[in-house]
Amino acid sequence: MGKAGTADTPAAPPSVLLIGGRAGVGKTTVAWEAAAQLRAADISHAIIEGDFMGQVYPPPQHDPHLSAITERNLKAIWTNYAQLGCHRLIYTNTLSILPETAPTFHRALGPDVHITRVLLTATDTTTHQRLTGRELGSELDKELQNSARKARLLEVRVPADTVRVRTDGRRVVDIAREVLTATGWTRNDQAGTGAPD
Repeated sequence: MGKAGTADTPAAPPSVLLIGGRAGVGKTTVAWEAAAQLRAADISHAIIEGDFMGQVYPPPQHDPHLSAITERNLKAIWTNYAQLGCHRLIYTNTLSILPETAPTFHRALGPDVHITRVLLTATDTTTHQRLTGRELGSELDKELQNSARKARLLEVRVPADTVRVRTDGRRVVDIAREVLTATGWTRNDQAGTGAPD
C-alpha cells in the first residue's frame, strides 16, 4: 500500500501532517498513536519530533532562534527517509502550524509538498493537570506560562484551513483517527496528498 514509485510510476509528492498545539495538549502521544494506526493499515510514513531539531546550546550567533539549524536537520533527516521511498511525514511542534513555517517545509521537503495543519486544543485545567503530571523539574512554572501564552497565540494566528481537534476527555485512539482523517492518507487514494499547499 505504501510502496515507493518505480521507473514507470514516479513517487508521490511529499505530504506532511503538522500537529501543533500548546504544551500539554498531547501532540507526541497523538502522533505516535497516528503512526501506530498507519502501521496497522500498512501505510508508509515517517515521524519527526520537531522539538529535537534545534536542541543545541548556546545557539549560534548567526541563528539565535535556531530556525536555520532546525531546517538543516529537518532536510537531512527527510532526505534519508525520502531515499527509502517515504512520502508521508508526521511532524510535531507547538508552532509548526503557523503560516510562517510553510517556507521551511517547502525548502526542506520540496516545493511540491502538501501541508495539512492540525491544531490540538485543550482547556487550561486539562493542560495544567497533564504538565504537572510530567517530570519537568525546574522548568514547570515556565512551561505552564508558555503553554497558556502559546495557546492564545495559536488561537488567533493559525490559517483558516487548520483542522482543530479537541483532546479534553477523549481517547487517544479516537483523537488520532480524527487527525488522520484530515490528511486523506487512510482513504483508498494511496498518495493521500491532496492539492499542493
